[in-house]
Amino acid sequence: MKELFEETEISGMKLANRFIRSATWEGLAANDGAVTPRLIDTMISLARGGVGLIVTGHAYVEKQGQASPWQLGAYADRLVQGLRRMAEAVHEQGGRIALQLAHSGYFARRSLTGHDPIAPSSLEGIARTPRRVMSKDDIQRVVAAFGNAASRAKEAGFDAVQIHAAHGYLLSQFLSPFYNRRDDEYGGSPENRARILLEVLSSIRMAVGPDFPVLVKMNCADFIDGGLSLEDSIQIGKLLERNGIDAIELSGGVLTGGKMGPSRLGIKGEDKEAYFRTEAAEFKKELNIPLMLVGGIRSLQVADKLLKSGIADYFSMSRPFIREPHLVNRWKSGDHRRAECVSDNQCFVPGMEGKGVYCVTAQRERRKDQGNN
Repeated sequence: MKELFEETEISGMKLANRFIRSATWEGLAANDGAVTPRLIDTMISLARGGVGLIVTGHAYVEKQGQASPWQLGAYADRLVQGLRRMAEAVHEQGGRIALQLAHSGYFARRSLTGHDPIAPSSLEGIARTPRRVMSKDDIQRVVAAFGNAASRAKEAGFDAVQIHAAHGYLLSQFLSPFYNRRDDEYGGSPENRARILLEVLSSIRMAVGPDFPVLVKMNCADFIDGGLSLEDSIQIGKLLERNGIDAIELSGGVLTGGKMGPSRLGIKGEDKEAYFRTEAAEFKKELNIPLMLVGGIRSLQVADKLLKSGIADYFSMSRPFIREPHLVNRWKSGDHRRAECVSDNQCFVPGMEGKGVYCVTAQRERRKDQGNN
């Protein structure tokens, strides 16, 4: 299993191991998206815990793209100072950190943004509140916003940026035939649906230069009727590779349901882990850039098998690091027990209450043990 802990490199970014903290909404930013001391402490814990690359929670690139309260922002120059403190804190612990850049589009909250959410197309009968179909001017504004946010990330000292094009957020909506019913150059064929994502990549590359690592998180499939298929996703992945993306993190499902929902709960055994492994294997047949696999990975043994079989190069986890930010160091030390995360999703409840995301189950167990003592 030593290969999991060997140093690797992605476009000049050296990583101490093959474990990634997948972007996780922490619910710890200020009301305006600014970095807070608690958010920095979270990143320090992950870096001290041995995570090879920390990907921040999704940072909205314009105010109109905010999805959640207390969400990290990258939409204004005044936020750079806090972002710089975050990056420096991780680097002081010897870690690496990427800023995930996002726009929620259809799923933005009007109560937070003050605007009707924007979307690729109008989906009658689905939304309870109005959505505004994006004009080409809207598209170009969003493309520019991603580039500007990437420039802020580089200025703040981040090691990389990651484009969020998964889970039904705006760029994922454009990729998906379910959400994207456009009849212009941004709709129809996979190439057209990927146009905005490729323009975002170009905008970011112009902002950060040729040598700065730019990653993307995308769906292998939407797992909903009429959604993005694996075949189209691979085709889009190849377009991204040809246009200079440095690595792909592969996920799946959308916020409205599908495989992302049921597969997230009750991961009891190794056979239930890495629930996008079959799709990842198909990606690896067609692409040569590094592939990061997320989705239900809980065991060191599973990651080792996937690496040795050539299915993935890096292994991303979210909820296990909420409970055990030191998980990678635990595994490296020889304690190979599977992650203690029970995948009950209770960790996000306090986040929505303004308390920040934390492992409710672990806290309950500690209180029980203290009571028994």
